[in-house]
Amino acid sequence: MRVEENQLKSFIADSGLVSKRDIADASLAAAAASKAFSEVLVEKGKISADDLRRAISYLLGISYVDLQDQPIELSVLSLVPEPIARARNIIAFKKNPDSLEVAMLDIDDLAAIDFVERKAGLRIVPRLTDADSMKSALLQYQRHLKAEFGDIIKGETEAVRSLVESGSDAKKLAEDISVARIVDAIFRHALIQSASSIHIEPMEEALLVRYRIDGLLHDAMVLPKTAAAAIVARIKALVGMKLGETRLPQEGRFVIDMNGERSSIRVALVPTIYGEKAVMHMRREGDGPTLESLGFHGSALDHLYKTIRRSEGMVLVASPTSSGAAATLYASLESLDAPRASVATVETSIGRILPRISQTQVRPDIGLTIAAATRSALRQDPDAIMISEISDEEMGSLATGASLAGCLVLSTVRADSAAEMIERLVNMNIEPFVIASTLSLIIGERSARRLVDGLERKPLSKAQLSALSKVIDLDKVLSFLRLEKVIGPKDGWDKVVFADKAVYEGQIGIHEALRISPTIKELIMRGASASEIEARAKKEGMMTMLEDGIFLAARGLTTIEEVLKVVSE
Repeated sequence: MRVEENQLKSFIADSGLVSKRDIADASLAAAAASKAFSEVLVEKGKISADDLRRAISYLLGISYVDLQDQPIELSVLSLVPEPIARARNIIAFKKNPDSLEVAMLDIDDLAAIDFVERKAGLRIVPRLTDADSMKSALLQYQRHLKAEFGDIIKGETEAVRSLVESGSDAKKLAEDISVARIVDAIFRHALIQSASSIHIEPMEEALLVRYRIDGLLHDAMVLPKTAAAAIVARIKALVGMKLGETRLPQEGRFVIDMNGERSSIRVALVPTIYGEKAVMHMRREGDGPTLESLGFHGSALDHLYKTIRRSEGMVLVASPTSSGAAATLYASLESLDAPRASVATVETSIGRILPRISQTQVRPDIGLTIAAATRSALRQDPDAIMISEISDEEMGSLATGASLAGCLVLSTVRADSAAEMIERLVNMNIEPFVIASTLSLIIGERSARRLVDGLERKPLSKAQLSALSKVIDLDKVLSFLRLEKVIGPKDGWDKVVFADKAVYEGQIGIHEALRISPTIKELIMRGASASEIEARAKKEGMMTMLEDGIFLAARGLTTIEEVLKVVSE
């Protein structure tokens, strides 16, 4: 939806906004620099960006809206998550029965329009606005937050302070209606913002609340320090934790129902020098992700499915903390034929409830350690068992022993890559021949931010390709793209397109699948290094995490910059 350049020139000249001489000079400068003349006018200060938008709005017949003094209902504003609104300068300001009016600085941003249309389920009617209006509208996200909390905090803080200072016990704090309203509001706003977790962090003089949205933490609000003990007590009561215990970590889970939507909340409490910090992971109930939706594809997906369906051996995920390993293990378990198999899990914290699967959460405080729980589960002779983590010699021996006995074992080991995991197992004093005999597949994994659909894409420049060639084998990645039909069988890098802008929503996994082939087994048994094993796996067709990340970026699922960041970390 663009205006013809000559039409725009005539309108600007006739309106008297810019002199004809300045328009002529800008046209010559634009031609020399391969730019639009209007862009040059703005750069030279001959016309403001907002005046230019108004001119374009008039010529296109699109309404121009001023949002500076226009309050927007939270239910409408929240149809566009705040991070997306800020990144793409798009604000939902009016909801009609069958349409949603949005204000934008760039009405040609079709990706943003498509995203909002899918999220809201309404026809989108774009309107142009100016930069000051956009800034004012964006502030309303925080104003709504402060307004809702302001009434609660102003009215209830004194009551909470009085309770705390009077020495009320944790049970009274947890049951107080003022505290309950504050905690409910925190959950409600987190759900509106599509947060995946809530972090309640005590500081020296205040209580900080942050939300994790699309993998990144954002400050949500700062509450009085006096409210900290009461809020934590309320959370403990919801979970069923020990209210009086403040010296030791505690974990648990509960379910909330807000506006008919049930969400599972997994809570971890840890004592700090300023009080107890609470992190609450939120998951809306419903179907869990599949391996495909997590980013698995091609040979990695084939190897994982084949290994799981053989129901023997060990499948281990190598990743740092918070890199998506739990989601991969859950999706793998759900691909098993649970009605026909006996499946058990031993977890440090249960993140999802799986039907027809026996799940055990460890309780070290009463002697139910991960090793003890695993031994008990194995005595029931399961066909498959998922263990949260293998971190020492005892757990390594239990896992490999179960695998040798014919049980499929799924677990995680903290390692930077699939090949380096083998060195980690050796360092746990597990014999190389045992590793070679039990391991079937190792998945290396990282979690990257996922791009929204519909972003404009274009090929890399020669300079960008040259820079990329220093970190990956371009020919190899090109062969993967051809093999999975992302491009044609004879297409080159000029046909591979990447997102021109970065707007993220959600996350996607970057993977490598190291299959334990006969040659890899030989390398393990003779004590080969991680680099030797990785080199052999690459010869046998393994796509490394870096290569997989570039592959996903070429499919428009993430960006090269995001891939380089998360893989290098």
